[in-house]
Order: sequence, then C-alpha cells, then structure tokens
Amino acid sequence: MRRTQAERDAITVETGYALCSAAFAAAVVFGAAAGPALLFTLPDAVEGLLLGTGVVLAPVLFLVRVISVLMRFRAPDQPDRPGRSRPDA
Repeated sequence: MRRTQAERDAITVETGYALCSAAFAAAVVFGAAAGPALLFTLPDAVEGLLLGTGVVLAPVLFLVRVISVLMRFRAPDQPDRPGRSRPDA
C-alpha cells in the first residue's frame, strides 16, 4: 500500500517532534540530576552518583518519550466517515 504525500509528511513531522521533545526532556532530566555535581564542589562519591544517575536516566527517558509519541501517533485509525463506528458501516 502506497502512502500519500500528506501521510509521509505527517510521519516525518511526528518523528521530528518525537526526537526533539525527547532530546529536550532528556537534557532537562540530565541537568536536574547531574547539574549539582557540575556546578558545586561535592564529595567524589556524591558527584559520581549524581552524574551516573543523569547518564542513566537521560537515555531511558529519551527512549520512553520517543516510543510513547510514536505509538500514540500510530494509535487506532479513525473511521473515514464521522459518526460511524465501523469502517464497513
């Protein structure tokens, strides 16, 4: 099944949105978790813990955000005709 240009454009925009919003969210979480270790002089153990937490949480959040946005975009198709609950109705 060939996709129309509008469908391809929608997929491109949604993918871009998923990646950009995920990168922003991951950066915020990394900054919140590791920021104190980068800004202040803390004991080595605390700095390592904060940096490690940021390094682990940021990519996990990135993946979760991308997957959730793309799965929501791929959610069930709407019927072609408003007011109809089944495509064959």
